[in-house]
Amino acid sequence: MTGLETSGDLMSPMNLFLQADIVVKAVMVGLLLASIWTWAIIFTHAGRLARIRRKSRDWVETFWKSDDIEIFAERHGNAKLPPAAIFRAGLDEWRRSTRTTVSDKAAVRERIAIATDGAIEGELDKLSDRLNILATVGSVAPFVGLFGTVWGIMRSFTAIAGANNTSLAVVAPGIAEALFATAIGLFAAIPAVIAYNRLTHRLDHYEATLGRFADKFQNTLSRELDRS
Repeated sequence: MTGLETSGDLMSPMNLFLQADIVVKAVMVGLLLASIWTWAIIFTHAGRLARIRRKSRDWVETFWKSDDIEIFAERHGNAKLPPAAIFRAGLDEWRRSTRTTVSDKAAVRERIAIATDGAIEGELDKLSDRLNILATVGSVAPFVGLFGTVWGIMRSFTAIAGANNTSLAVVAPGIAEALFATAIGLFAAIPAVIAYNRLTHRLDHYEATLGRFADKFQNTLSRELDRS
């Protein structure tokens, strides 16, 4: 029983880390830091995106209930939300284009569309900031862990050759600590890949929502242009 307990202690994660080579330790520490960074990005981005989508929905509902664009712009136009940025871009372009007599209404509509589309892209760039880190961790972490595993196994085989002993008791600890690096790599990569796919999907859905708002807002400004 004592032998089994001792073996279990030797195979504990902490002992596997402490017994590992300096290179393998560096790999493990790097992967653990990448995992912590990944979870921080996941929680912050998921919470931020959820809040922005909820506030944006309320802002858009308030906008469509408004009867006067200018009054709405004074009260709600400076909100730090993606639909508000789209609103400001379109309205600013409309004001500049209608400051004098409009001779080409089609050109005005095109400039408004370009302005709102640019605002959408700018807001999405802000929301997707650091998501590329999740993609990088998800694709690179398994290979970094594999590097640690290969290095650890090479060291174990070198030690075995030097000791001239191939018993399982000699081989197992070295191989276990090497494989532990791969396990940490997968521990960092799997959540990163899943979170990247889910957050990207939510951003795509939100982009479509912003696009629909921009189209409807352009139609509103187009009708105002026809009345002028």
